[in-house]
Amino acid sequence: MNTTFRKRRGMPRAAFHIMLLPAVILILIYSYGPLAGLAIAFQDFIPANGWFGSPWIGMDNFKYVWSMPGFMQVMSNTIVIALLKIVVGIILPICLAIMLNEVKHMIFKRSVQTLVYIPYFLSWVILSGILIDLLSPSGGLVNIVLSQFHIKPIYFLGDSGWFRFVLIASHIWKEVGFDTIVYLAAILSIDKSLYEASALDGAGHMNQMWHVTLPGMRPIIVLLTVLALGNVLNAGFDQIFNLYSPQVYSSSDILDTFVYRLGIEQMQYGVATAVGLFKSIISFIFISTSYYLAYKLADYRIF
Repeated sequence: MNTTFRKRRGMPRAAFHIMLLPAVILILIYSYGPLAGLAIAFQDFIPANGWFGSPWIGMDNFKYVWSMPGFMQVMSNTIVIALLKIVVGIILPICLAIMLNEVKHMIFKRSVQTLVYIPYFLSWVILSGILIDLLSPSGGLVNIVLSQFHIKPIYFLGDSGWFRFVLIASHIWKEVGFDTIVYLAAILSIDKSLYEASALDGAGHMNQMWHVTLPGMRPIIVLLTVLALGNVLNAGFDQIFNLYSPQVYSSSDILDTFVYRLGIEQMQYGVATAVGLFKSIISFIFISTSYYLAYKLADYRIF
């Protein structure tokens, strides 16, 4: 009796495992299979000779990368741009979510939500084309407006001083809508009786926002902030690659674009793989630390 019951109980589990098998195979092929290519980081890799014919050079690729004159500038750009995106990506959506929560006109509220959310669904290829047209020094809408105030045309995408501002502003344009929805959901989950109790105590809108709304949002704010720390070395390859040019390398060249030029354009495969492996190791440390902090501070668990 027990044996029959166990067999019947085990059949659905076997079916579920079989159903998962194609996805597991794809992950093994496309996610774990390429890890074998990390051996290139320790070789003077020559495609014609393959892995087994290319000479092993140990840590020479890593030493070469660290001795490159522009590498520390690339690291600095990556960290600065990523941190700026993290900071504005936390503060602005919180402010926008709180302001939208105060709007009582539902049609206007939903219209604003839709408008700020639409860019999230557009790729950086499309948005970059729009930005290039808008910011063109000759005929761009922004410079046409500036010329009405007798301001000389600004080459936003060719000036190192302006380029980071464009990166952060366009990042806000694309991402702020999604994060705002997340924070709005956190606000809606706050117990309404807390607002009623604070109103009875004489608290106005500002006091309610400070003492009820923000504390109610604290768990999701802490969680998203901590998890964002895992992306300190991910400054946004798609965005920068579609917008930057050699004129702004000094302020915009990041690890991902640096690897692209080394590996694809200059065909220094071993050096490019070494930089990618270095970034992966540091990112793994940051991600592991961020998940540990998320567990400690926000009781967030992956499993």
